[in-house]
Amino acid sequence: MNPQTSPLPTDLYSGSATVLVGAEFGIPLYGTMAHSYVQAHASEKAAFEHFARSHPANTVLLIDTYNTEAAAEKVVKLAPRLRQLGARVKAVRLDSGSLSYHAIKVRRILDRGGLKETDIFCSGNLDEYAIQQLLAEGAPIDGFGVGTRLDTSADAPYLDCAYKLVEYAGKPRRKRSEGKATWPGRKQVYRGYGTDGRMERDILTLENDAQPGTPLIQPYMLAGKRLAAAEPLEESRRRAAEELARLPERLQRLGSQSPYPVAVATALGRMTKAVDRAHQ
Repeated sequence: MNPQTSPLPTDLYSGSATVLVGAEFGIPLYGTMAHSYVQAHASEKAAFEHFARSHPANTVLLIDTYNTEAAAEKVVKLAPRLRQLGARVKAVRLDSGSLSYHAIKVRRILDRGGLKETDIFCSGNLDEYAIQQLLAEGAPIDGFGVGTRLDTSADAPYLDCAYKLVEYAGKPRRKRSEGKATWPGRKQVYRGYGTDGRMERDILTLENDAQPGTPLIQPYMLAGKRLAAAEPLEESRRRAAEELARLPERLQRLGSQSPYPVAVATALGRMTKAVDRAHQ
């Protein structure tokens, strides 16, 4: 598998470790023990047992605080005792080092010890490229925790954008600064789909210039007020998954160099020329 051309799975995110989003939006909450929790105990074994007692339904043990493979062996030896307490080792978590290397060794230890149903969960400054590489290497990893690089823009630390005037007093306006020119007038974008249902091309045009395809710009607020109630989280999640699936296959690959076609409609081109002539 080529990590630059293979598509990423679209079902990476099934929950969050942020407690507030669970309370506000009903997103399933997941979390594991911290390194500090292990360090606060006299031994890893004691830490694992105490955590299992507190979280019998979600016993996910962090095993790389000291020695990853040695901790995996401890988990295997402790598993029968935990079962007696009503807890099953749902997964072990790796958070440092070569995740692929350690996952392979830990998988062997768990399988040899009869814990074939115990998953391996990995975290540690992961992003889509790191996950793609791990998948390409065939690492026996069942789940990923993505944190910092999900909620911060690591590869583009700022987004250069601003509102620009495109209409004033009922007349179209446009900025013509070198490298920063804008299109005048109120806009609409129409998206066309191929026979396979995948996105094929977009057309940027004026608000009243109908084009083939589906109009994308829809009003959600008017005079500072929402026009409809917020949709349920599951509806947002469903729509996002459907739209990702409708991307052309080449654009689902991280290494794609093929741009998505966006055309400017004739009507918008004519208006732009008319605005330029009026201000010459």
